[in-house]
Amino acid sequence: MADRIAVLIVDDIQETRDHLTKLLGFESDIEVVGAAASGPEALELAQRLHPAIVLMDINMPGMDGIATTEQLAAVEPSASVIMMSVQGEADYLRRSMLAGAREFLVKPFSSDELVSSIRQVHEREANKASRLAERPAGAAGDTGREPGRIVTVFSPKGGVGRTTVAVNLAVVAASEMGKKVALVDASFQFGDVGVLLNLNPKNKSIADLIPDMAEGDPEMIDQVLVTHSSGLRVMLAPPSPEMSELITTAFLRRVLERLRDTHDLVIVDSWPWFHDTTLGLLDLSDEILALLTLEITNIKNIRLFLEVADQLGYPAGKIKLVLNRADSALGIRVSDVEHSIGRRIDETIVSDGRSVVYALNRGVPFVISNREAQVSQDIIRLARSVLGEAVRPAAQREKPIQRKSLFAWR
Repeated sequence: MADRIAVLIVDDIQETRDHLTKLLGFESDIEVVGAAASGPEALELAQRLHPAIVLMDINMPGMDGIATTEQLAAVEPSASVIMMSVQGEADYLRRSMLAGAREFLVKPFSSDELVSSIRQVHEREANKASRLAERPAGAAGDTGREPGRIVTVFSPKGGVGRTTVAVNLAVVAASEMGKKVALVDASFQFGDVGVLLNLNPKNKSIADLIPDMAEGDPEMIDQVLVTHSSGLRVMLAPPSPEMSELITTAFLRRVLERLRDTHDLVIVDSWPWFHDTTLGLLDLSDEILALLTLEITNIKNIRLFLEVADQLGYPAGKIKLVLNRADSALGIRVSDVEHSIGRRIDETIVSDGRSVVYALNRGVPFVISNREAQVSQDIIRLARSVLGEAVRPAAQREKPIQRKSLFAWR
């Protein structure tokens, strides 16, 4: 049948080739068109049979699966490779994806995993080909609209509610303010955005873009965004931590710039430490929401972050200080914090552990499940501030405050 997915199996073990052929023989929409025992044989069969999907074993004598995949891109570029390996190490995954593989399966895998991977890869590639065919020449990146803003929610210390604030802020901007909003989970190793929104990263995530990283194909970005019931579009973190090593600073920049071109607002949930990718993200951001709580270690870290930001030459209005759990009775007053860090708090969010934890465990943002709560109203006010056209003059925002060593850190 012409509409069946043509699959070529490449494995040096006869038993494996036969087993995979039998498994796929039960699927009405998949047809095994051939089987190869080596890399050179796979290249010859691919040119003759024109498969849509190639199931490629990574460990083969002579020409291994990675080298075969690299050559396959030249002789049969329409074929998409799903790499198979008994080893799931990050290095194998990285080398496979950089060679052009579209998916990576660790043996032994189930029949459902195999069939699901084949269908997902085929669907993604078909959508990509369709979009490229429909796009007029020279239209890439030309959206005919003003670019949106990138707002990064950042804290130099974990446990301050960064992801909770980012998620609820994005939901409010999309559902209540009618903005086209993208939320990016940039905590690539252990991102929690999907948990808070009850979304599954195994279906779509930023990891699906890794094979196209070298090409920088902007159209594929739309294919991996998951639409939440609120209208928010979400780019989830990779489903496994080792995939985070494949996401480079240049790659993340291309993704965010594309999202800025197609959305009114891009909210990024970042991670609490500095390296090249973090700095690249902060540099690209139009505004940084720096979260802190009334804890002495957090206050100290925020003060150090502000010093780093000053050294990086960030303008005064780029960073907005947001005090989360602002009414917690911890013995430190807001005025103490302001005197210690040398600038004013821009926004505050009350503490409401019951509403927040209940919403988290249900996978429903509290701005939806408990809109009238004060914590929700504070998020709504923050969203209006982020989206507002009128911004206080820098002189008013940054009145110099004499620093006092209230906590004697130095």
